[in-house]
Amino acid sequence: MADTTLTGTALRGRPAAEAGYWGFTRAQLLALGVMIVFMAVAPFFLYPVFLMKLLCFALFACAFNLLIGYVGLLSFGHAAYFGMGGYIGGHAAKVWGLTPELAILSGAAVACVLGAAFGWLAIRRSGIYFAMITLALAQMVYFFCLQAPFTGGEDGIQAIPRGSLFGAISLSSDMAMYWTVAAIFLIGFLLIHRIVHSPFGQVLKAIRENEPRATSLGYRTDDYKLMAFTLSATLAGVAGATKSLVFGIATLTDVHWAMSGEVVLMTLVGGLGTVFGPVIGATVIVTMQNYLAEMGAWVTVIQGIIFVACVLAFRRGIVGEIGNWLKVKL
Repeated sequence: MADTTLTGTALRGRPAAEAGYWGFTRAQLLALGVMIVFMAVAPFFLYPVFLMKLLCFALFACAFNLLIGYVGLLSFGHAAYFGMGGYIGGHAAKVWGLTPELAILSGAAVACVLGAAFGWLAIRRSGIYFAMITLALAQMVYFFCLQAPFTGGEDGIQAIPRGSLFGAISLSSDMAMYWTVAAIFLIGFLLIHRIVHSPFGQVLKAIRENEPRATSLGYRTDDYKLMAFTLSATLAGVAGATKSLVFGIATLTDVHWAMSGEVVLMTLVGGLGTVFGPVIGATVIVTMQNYLAEMGAWVTVIQGIIFVACVLAFRRGIVGEIGNWLKVKL
């Protein structure tokens, strides 16, 4: 009875006809098809390295959205897991000589442990206090990376080899690396979607909507929040480790507090709590950074203007507003 009541609360207002397939509505299936087709044809028209960067940040934004969009927890420290995943993944590939998949899993494992430890401390508070705790813990990770011998300090870890996937498929070419990154992103994207639309995900939504009621129904909300926090940190670590292999370098930029702000911006611009919002948000921000790089510091100003415009005119984000206009769930 508790599950039925809670699920009804989490899904209030959603028409039964929109149940769709495998948790996707018809509109979401169409959007998924368009996204997959774009991923398949894009490397033949656009620079593969740019696309790989876009996919890494899209996965990072999706991981962050899992926490803020579906649990309602605003973390200002997600750069810690993204950056540490990059450092560990790069170190594992360069120094330990691990294959790319094992290097990425190493980065994800460390991000998972870090997320579990930091989440256990942070979920004891809520609201602005939760956000400030995550920011403080992330700054501790930043200074650790600045001083730790294996990170290379301000120089970072350079010349990280891409290696051979499963010891057999060389990733030295950009196209081979692109298909690997695309597969990692798609697996992560579908995993997050499955988590959100599972019974576990329904409890997360209920906690976001009314945590006292979820507690009164017998759910240990702190345990659910900790699991969501850990999953989000792990997927952020996967994105960071993948990015370090793509560019062959892991630096302090990825673990700096500004990176945490950037992923918040991506998620809000795309649409908080939507399936495809973080992907669109990451696309907008990364594209601006890439094609407006010659403008220098003005890129940050333009990002700020876009953020203000979205807050004022697109309160639900780009995807959220499109979905509201078309009366569909995206």
